[in-house]
Amino acid sequence: MSAVVELENVWKVFGSRSAEAMKAIQAEGIGKAEVLERFDAVVGVKDASFQVAEGEIFCLMGLSGSGKSTLVRHVNRLIEPTAGTIRILGEDIGAMKSEALRALRADKIGMVFQNMALLPHRSVRDNIGFALELRGMDGYTRAKAADDALEIVSLHGYGDRLPSELSGGMQQRVGLARALAADPEILLMDEPFSALDPLIRRNLQDEFLSLSVNLKKTTLFITHDLDEAIRMGDRIGIMKDGEIVQIGTAEDIVTSPADDYVADFVAGISRLKLVSASKIMVSPEQHGPIPEGAPEARPKDDLDTLVSLSTGTEKPVVIKADGKAVGVVTKDTLLQGLQGGASA
Repeated sequence: MSAVVELENVWKVFGSRSAEAMKAIQAEGIGKAEVLERFDAVVGVKDASFQVAEGEIFCLMGLSGSGKSTLVRHVNRLIEPTAGTIRILGEDIGAMKSEALRALRADKIGMVFQNMALLPHRSVRDNIGFALELRGMDGYTRAKAADDALEIVSLHGYGDRLPSELSGGMQQRVGLARALAADPEILLMDEPFSALDPLIRRNLQDEFLSLSVNLKKTTLFITHDLDEAIRMGDRIGIMKDGEIVQIGTAEDIVTSPADDYVADFVAGISRLKLVSASKIMVSPEQHGPIPEGAPEARPKDDLDTLVSLSTGTEKPVVIKADGKAVGVVTKDTLLQGLQGGASA
């Protein structure tokens, strides 16, 4: 699958002496504290590199101040990098002239923020079509695009309402519809659901996941909530102090945290739905003879499935792929997997 968004060794140093600081970082390898002391400059993003594949939801997460929102604003050059390269659909956006950059933002990238900033005196339909209006689209086509977007986010019939007549969750859907109306290839979503009540938040997460399957939008999703990142992301990048400390699937991060910081992050996460049999099974040779009538599972089946299969029997669970035994999960390895103490 081709990369739609690519960041390579991106740095952002804030301050009037940022160029000097960047030279010292590259020449001397000085850290964040020394950059602040010597140059009165702040390292906002440190040597960030990742790719987002077509149709992938890539979650960037971290605590407040970790640099995730700063980093995502580099993707459409709302913030200029101090160093590094950013490519969108294979094109270096750092080399783009103003007109090409405006076209990229208007046609290829949609943004959804925590604060939707809807225009209070414009109807929902006109809010959704506002960016299209700025692009010179005629009123009929604009209204049709807005109504189509409302249909996608399950707000059919609300086009003539004012934003003040909608609930917070509905306003968030309007913001998503506004981004979708231009049919962008890339969505940048910066904590879009974090201000909502938990039930509404979960419902919108589910709706967006359903939409992503149908629309296949490449999405960079920012959150400070690990539970949300696990639910939403095909892969997750965890940030600390401007640096991406680990990238992987939820299962990778939960089973093999890169350092103590990540381990603390995932310590309270239930592994039942995240960890697969392939992560905890031992080889048939390592286990020895397998008793007849042992329950069977697949390598991708999760711990929750294995627990159900193990209940009421002392026999191990045989893991099969293409009809052949490729692993065995005993009660001991299952318990270790639940506790986080076992990995194949």
